[in-house]
Formats: sequence, C-alpha cells, structure tokens
Amino acid sequence: MKTISNKIILFAAAIFTAALSSTLVAPRASAASLQEITNFGNNPTNLRMHLYAPDSLPNNAAVLVAVHYCTGSGPAYYSGTQFASLADRYGYIVIYPSATRSGNCFDVSSSQALTHNGNSDPAAIISMVNYVKSNFSVDSTRVFVTGSSSGAMMTNVLLGVYPDVFKAGASFAGVPFGCFATTNGSSWNSDCAGGNVNKSPQEWGNLVRAAYPSYGGTRPRIQLWHGTNDETLNYRNFNEAIEQWTNVFGLSQTPTYTDTPQSGYTRTRYGSSGGQAQVEAISMQGVTHNLPVNAAEAIRFFGLNSSASSSSLSSSRSSSVISSSSIANTSSSSSSLPRSSSSSLTSSSAPRSSSSSSSVASGARCNWYGSPIVLCVNATSGWGWENQQSCVSRSTCSSQPAPYGIVGGTTSSAPASSSAPASSSSSSVAVSSSSNSSSSASNTTMQVCNWYGTRYPLCVTTPSGWGWENQRSCIARTTCRAQPAPYGVTN
Repeated sequence: MKTISNKIILFAAAIFTAALSSTLVAPRASAASLQEITNFGNNPTNLRMHLYAPDSLPNNAAVLVAVHYCTGSGPAYYSGTQFASLADRYGYIVIYPSATRSGNCFDVSSSQALTHNGNSDPAAIISMVNYVKSNFSVDSTRVFVTGSSSGAMMTNVLLGVYPDVFKAGASFAGVPFGCFATTNGSSWNSDCAGGNVNKSPQEWGNLVRAAYPSYGGTRPRIQLWHGTNDETLNYRNFNEAIEQWTNVFGLSQTPTYTDTPQSGYTRTRYGSSGGQAQVEAISMQGVTHNLPVNAAEAIRFFGLNSSASSSSLSSSRSSSVISSSSIANTSSSSSSLPRSSSSSLTSSSAPRSSSSSSSVASGARCNWYGSPIVLCVNATSGWGWENQQSCVSRSTCSSQPAPYGIVGGTTSSAPASSSAPASSSSSSVAVSSSSNSSSSASNTTMQVCNWYGTRYPLCVTTPSGWGWENQRSCIARTTCRAQPAPYGVTN
C-alpha cells in the first residue's frame, strides 16, 4: 500500500461537454450563480462547500449533492457537468463539496468514513445537507447524491453510512462500499482499484449493513455506470457493486429487465423493470475511465425530471465526459481543468461540435464563447442534434454578448470540425486558425488534437493532461498521443 502522496491518481484531467443524441440541455440563462458557503457546521476534514440554488426555486425543493473526482473541485464539477443547468429547469438545489487534502480525493478508506456518524468527509457533507435544510425550503425526503470516480466512491459510501438521509444515488465509475477500505492509514487500495477484491453478495451486503447496524428503514436506490475498459478502477468493480446493492435490497442477482438503450450500452434493472428500479446498472462497452457523466439520466433516475421517459436512455441528451489518466507510480502535478470561456460561472460549457460533416446554415457558424459551433438548420431555439452532431439555434447563438454570436455567412456546406477553436491574436495555444483572414495564415499548419472525434488546441506550456491557456482549454501533446488510433495529434 502507498499513501496518496506517493500514488498519483489523475482520475480526471479534464471535463468537456459532449452530446449523446438529439435535444441537448441548453446553457442556463438564470441569474443565479455558484456561491461558497463557510461555517456550515461540523467540518472535521476541512471540506469546502459551494452551493447552486436557482432563482426560481420552488418550495419543498429537492437537494442534490454532486461530488467531484480526484484532482477536481466543486466549482470544476459545477462548470463541467450539467447538474446546475438541469437544476434551473427542474428546480432543485445542488451542493458541490470540495476535498482539500493532497490530491483532492475524498476519504472513502478510513474506518471513520465508513461508519455512521464517523468523523470524516461524509460527516462534513452531511453538515452541508443540514445547512441547506435549515436555510431553504426543501423536502428532506428528496436528498440525492451523485459523483464521478472518487466522487462515485463517495456516492456509494454516503448511501451506506447515511441511508436515513439519501433517497438515491448515481455512481459514475466507482467501486462498492467498503472496497477501498484500508487499515494502515493509506488512502489508496491497489487491490480494489485493480478489481482484485472479490466477495460474495452476502459479504458485500454485510459491509453496508455494518456501517449503520441499527438502521432498519428503506435503503436508497442506486444507479451504477462503468466502462468495460476502465483502466483506473477495473470494470470488475461494477459487477461487485451490483452484487452488493442487490444483496442489500434482498434481490436476486438476475436482472428483472435488460435492454440496449444505445449502441454499446447494456442496461440492467433489479427489483423492478421500471425507470426507478432499486438497482439500475449501465455497462458501457469499450469505454475507459473517461466515461460520459449523463446528468439527465441521473436526474431521471432520481425522479426529478417528470417529463423524461423512464424507458429510453437516448431520451437523455446531455452528458459530460470525465477524462482521466491512468494511475502512475511517478510523481506528477495535477492538471488544470478546462473551463468555459465565459467569465460567469452561470454559463455552462457548450457542447463541442462533432467531427461529422454537416451543412452549416447559410455557411454561417456560431462563435460560442470562443468555440466554433455548427448552427442548426431545423432547431429554432436552444441546442439541437442534426447530422450526427450538436448544433446551436440561431436565436440562442444571437443571445450571447459581443463579440460572440453568428459569424460568417458566405460559405456553403463544410465539415463541422474542419477548424479548431479560433485563437486570439495573442494566443500561445498551438491551434489551426478558423479565420479566413490571410493574416492568420501562419497558423494554418499548426497541429491540433483529435480527441475522440473532436478537435482541441494543443497546449504550449502544459506538460501533461489538460490545461487552460489563452482563455481556452487545451490538451497536452503527451495526453493527446495516448489516445488509440485514429485519434491523436493531427494537422
């Protein structure tokens, strides 16, 4: 075992928004903003708390705790996922905890973390929930939790140690409750990460029950997501988690319902066939630890989106991708995270354009806070999905402040990703220019990164992972080259 300071865990090097299919969640136009809350109560591990409360918050609102990955933060998870955008639409409060220990990982290993009313990160997060209950009109029976990687582990932990607080959780690339437990003070469990902790369903269930032995109430439902090619937290953890939570509910490990909601995805439900089964598990074929965080599907599972279909995963159109590096034994600094070019935290990152070709409406495109996005032909408002790529309607694009908005208008159909995001005249980012100006001709031979079909600037100064240079996100050459063919560094 090694301590967290010796075991570098880059669970996430970047967050960017990606579309899975048709109508996307539009960037929020609310005047609400992310707020940091201090002195929120018992905080034994010095976590930070950020809060997003929509302006049009109804009485008896639901509460969602959204927990970041290692090296991340609450504000980064806020701007990199769609949970706040969906809160604007459906009227719930989002709490974003931030870990402050080395590596910014949450404690999911100590005996205190794995015990009800223990004195560690879970206790601090419960203080955040109690703060919201005391200061807002919320429904205490509708408190939910979700998270990615380290945050997914914490999701499992919170459901285990505080089943009296949470109604349901959604775990994106996590491990079973108690799998990461250590007894030597280490924060890292290599056996669990490697998928080498194999227990019977009863043994897994006993770990959850032992966390709060006197609890006899209803257990929170759980939604599990995992990629079969996860190189950081082995895919075997997915099946172990299914065994654990089905046992906690007293269910068979044989699915009640199985479907393929989209290519490569296998969804199984246990306990019922409906959209709010006690256990729902989505296996993502060929996906690594860089799995999409499908916020809309999590919200659907929680029952916070009454208009969403409970039978089709493809009805949820919005996701964000957590891009992570594999674990290394050598020291490395944490990568910075892509952020929206907008100066306001209330503007979420826009979906990136696909590498597919599309006829751009009237040859024009949308300069969306510095990134070129295809204009929709059919969608009249918000975001759309046309010709296998995301697009933005003219009305939504035109609503941006100057100098952003609709640009061009004389060219005909063109590939949506033929140009990387345009750089400013003082840019230090190596990126092909999307301008037709002859003055930028010197940039046209510069290279970009084809990141799983989407073109991004290459960083100049960031040595690994993702960076933020010249007011835009960029990818280090080493990280870009680590992708499988045909992706990587290209002209």
